[in-house]
Formats: sequence, C-alpha cells, structure tokens
Amino acid sequence: MPYVLQTNNLTKTIDGKEIVKNVNLHVKKGEIYGFLGPNGAGKTTVMKMLTNLWKPTSGSIEILGEILTPQSYEILKRIGSIIEFPTFYSHMTGYENLQLHCEYMGYYKHGSIENALDLLDLSDASQKAVKNYSLGMKERLGIARAILCKPELLILDEPTNGLDPAGMKKIRNLLKNLCEEYGITIMISSHILSEVESIADTIGIIHHGTMMKEIGMKEIEKSSLAYVELVVADTKKAAYVLNEKLEYNNFKIIQNNTIRIYDQHISTKELSKVLALNDVEVAALGRQAETLEDYFLKLTAEVSRSC
Repeated sequence: MPYVLQTNNLTKTIDGKEIVKNVNLHVKKGEIYGFLGPNGAGKTTVMKMLTNLWKPTSGSIEILGEILTPQSYEILKRIGSIIEFPTFYSHMTGYENLQLHCEYMGYYKHGSIENALDLLDLSDASQKAVKNYSLGMKERLGIARAILCKPELLILDEPTNGLDPAGMKKIRNLLKNLCEEYGITIMISSHILSEVESIADTIGIIHHGTMMKEIGMKEIEKSSLAYVELVVADTKKAAYVLNEKLEYNNFKIIQNNTIRIYDQHISTKELSKVLALNDVEVAALGRQAETLEDYFLKLTAEVSRSC
C-alpha cells in the first residue's frame, strides 16, 4: 500500500459553486501530513469528504487500500477524527462520553479511557459534566476521543483551537509521540503555519479550493533561500549604499525598515562596516533562513500573479 490516504481529482460543488476542485492528496504511512491554507481555503470541506460526512461531487477517495463509499463502515472504524468543533452529550461526564464512544465503536480494551484522559490532562475532570468544560477542555476531550480506539489514521481539523500556548505545545508533542511510538498516520489541518512546521513530514497547500503543492519539509529546507536580514532607520539610504557602494542588487525591502539581501557570499562584517561608514543607522543585522510561512507566501503570491 503506497499511501494510507489518497484522493483523485476530489471535487465538491455546492449551489453551483466549486468549493474544492480536483484535489489530489497523498499521505504516506507513518507520517504527519500538514494540510495548510487560510480560513476558507477548503480544508474542512476536504476533511468532511475524507470522513464520509459529505459526499464528493466527483473524484474518489482511497483510505487504507479501499475506495471510500457510503457503506465503508469498517474502514471508518480504523480512523479517528475531529472535524470543526467536537460535540458531546453535555449532561454526561467526560468519562461517560468516551465510554459511549467505545460502545458504538465496539472497542473494549481495559484502561483505554483512563489512558486517553491522562494523555490529554483530563483525568481530574473526567467525572465533571462536559457542559462545565472550557473550550480548551472540550478540544482536548475531542482529541482523547479521536485517539481512544488506537486508529491507524488520525484526521484532525484545526485541533489546537481554543488552546493556550502550553496546551498547543503539549498537543504537538502528543501527535509526534503517536506517530513515532504507535505508528499512527496523522493528517492535521491548520492556518497557523508555525504550528505545522514544527511537526509535519509533508505538507499540502490548498488555496481557493485548489491544491497548489505537496512537498516534504526536508525538500523545503534544502531549497529555501538563505538571506541576510537588515533592519535600518532609513531603507532608502541603505538601499542606495547596497546598490552603489557594495554593488548588491539581489535584495528586497519587505517592510518600512527591513531589507532582505539574497546573497550566499555576503560578509556581514563588511556590510556592517560599509553601512556605518555611510551613516546608515543599523538596528539589527543577521543571517536567516526561509520559514514555512515565507515559502507559503511566496507560493501563493506566484499563483496570484499568474491568475
């Protein structure tokens, strides 16, 4: 089985409008796949189709070696998911909600509920009614339910919504552990690129309902441009010095006071010296590498220019 999950020209049309068009996903076994795009790009629509909540207008979905159909009940038992906001029986406790989930999944492993609650720091709240949970606690309970039956594939739509920075870090660590220690393949969507950058093996970028790129994080790191970032009081004066005195022309003013110089052989010591000699006030100077956000913005900008 080359891929745990793949789609072929997946398309969804609602009221005559194509929400997503010809989306081709390829998720490898044992990896964390980051599904990226701004809000409204089509991430949730795709994930609803992957979990059989919505039916595709056209195209196909293959999960764990089988084509997904409305009758794919056994395949769906091997998947854990959170799509949009997790919902529960609010009058029941967190423990009771997970117990009910085990019942309809036909999963009866002793200690699994306690283990899932412990992993998500919900043991102390397990006997509280869910209506008394905070938004972050409900999000964590949703993740506990998604991983409860040890799925082979985990599909999580914006799983860090409502979590504070410490909670987000814990979820990142948990997902990496589930992938590395338990061999669970994970697909996670997000509009927060820095969150995905730290855990993903492969990313897929969707924009305006169209799949723009699938690429490994290692490939991005190899192809990313190194640059020198220069923060100055007067970018116009600094640009003149770079061009006329140092004969650099591969640079870009990205903000009112920031310049990026794309030259692999630039000497920051020489640069600092020449700028000082020409009375350019330097607030910061240092070497940087492109982030996933830089890559994403560059890619979307290229697509926008070609449209």
